[in-house]
Amino acid sequence: MSDNRRQYQDQLYCHFVTFSCHRRRNLLQPDPPKRILLGKLNQQLSKQSANCVGFVVMPDHMHLLVWFPETGQLSRFMQTWKRLSSHAIRKWWEENRQNYSMNVDLSEGIWTPKYFSFEISEQQKLSEKLNYLHLNPVRAGLVDRAVDWKWSSARWYEQHRSVGVPIKWIE
Repeated sequence: MSDNRRQYQDQLYCHFVTFSCHRRRNLLQPDPPKRILLGKLNQQLSKQSANCVGFVVMPDHMHLLVWFPETGQLSRFMQTWKRLSSHAIRKWWEENRQNYSMNVDLSEGIWTPKYFSFEISEQQKLSEKLNYLHLNPVRAGLVDRAVDWKWSSARWYEQHRSVGVPIKWIE
């Protein structure tokens, strides 16, 4: 299957990245897989000296705003983060699926093979995407206010509270 999407890695853009659980399964519904995903995110941010501008973890997908100090870093970042988190989340489900009413088929991958990236070069668009991802749990009916969803960077922006991932706004 041909993939005609262009990868923009030749300039210092902020990348708005989205990826989903395979077949949109709710594999991130319990809190431990969310913690695993964010822990592996922290590792990759540190390893590649990247900045997380914002994020939200939903039951079946993830949005991330990430910026790198060098061009050409997104692909390696995503490949490593998805691989490491996939192994750890799969292991967690293997050990804990009997505790949840979900029938989890672990023979399939955790993530869809690809991710989608929208490159941002303007502050207005960056603010728009940050607002979009923070309102995702509200639109999904998971909370009434974005700040109430503990699996996003909304609390950092609105209340200056820790969200488990270091957040840095890009000027």
